Amino acid sequence: MTPAELLKLSGGYWSSCALHSGVRLDLFSHLTDEPTSAADIARLTSCDQRGMTMLLDALAALELVLKGTNGYSATPLSAEFLSKKSERYLGYIIQHHQHLMTGWNRLDQAVKNGTPVGISSSHTDDETIRECFLMGMFNMASQAAPVVVPSIDLGGRRRLLDLGGGPGTYAIHFCRHNPELQAVIYDLPTTRTFAERTVESFGLSHRITVVSGDITSDPIGKDFDVVWISQLLHSEGPQSAAAILKKAAQALVPGGMIVVQEFILDNMRTAPPFPALFSLNMLINTTHGQSYSQGELEEMLANAGVTDIKRLDVELPSGAGIMMGTVA
Repeated sequence: MTPAELLKLSGGYWSSCALHSGVRLDLFSHLTDEPTSAADIARLTSCDQRGMTMLLDALAALELVLKGTNGYSATPLSAEFLSKKSERYLGYIIQHHQHLMTGWNRLDQAVKNGTPVGISSSHTDDETIRECFLMGMFNMASQAAPVVVPSIDLGGRRRLLDLGGGPGTYAIHFCRHNPELQAVIYDLPTTRTFAERTVESFGLSHRITVVSGDITSDPIGKDFDVVWISQLLHSEGPQSAAAILKKAAQALVPGGMIVVQEFILDNMRTAPPFPALFSLNMLINTTHGQSYSQGELEEMLANAGVTDIKRLDVELPSGAGIMMGTVA
């Protein structure tokens, strides 16, 4: 790394903040139909024209906006993923990232004290922050599920538990891909209304049930053929994560399958970059959470009574991976 690259890394948050502001002001929704002047965008968003012009120019420099003689317009990428008019809108997860920035700015304090300094987005009373968190998880899962779900053979299996399923994106996709499958989404009471609404919007209320409870202390049900655990363990410390896996294994019928998706570190814990940085995000926002290595996940699964443990051969973004096995 050169000094120039080091300084680029240090100031990288400038680009993030420009993107966050563009999404929060919903600029891209206004730019999808036809070129629009900075003055008109400023008026539509109740912003200062000078400030809006500077932001639009910066977004054009980042290749998220096109600037022409007739005004500004969205690029194909931003029209597809940053406009609320698109079904593939990713603005909620981007706003969630913005909500995390306050905590990240105090990372040194979290490192010094070993205690969280950020917002617990899944538990907060702020409806906007909770909506961005839940919709953000829906956004992310919706991107990955079409790749993940067809790669996991659930032929002959009838009952799936989506443990810590949040909005239930994976339960929905698994049921859509496997017509004979029924599912239970299990998560905290704060997610229930959103999950039920999402399931209903896909016309699957007759096949997917939403159950509320605390995974660490309440019963989670039994006699499932599959337990799916996606991006849950990183919010827990090693003992609690191991206990969740053991509880999940006990909820399975003999021969049942347990499948875990996480941001997985290598066994040196220094790569890939995203899981290593995500572990810091857990330091900032949780009391005991962290990313886990493949070896750690294999050991926890084995201690839970899971056999035939393997990592699924599928390419996923951000260092995500899938571990799976069966119980006797």
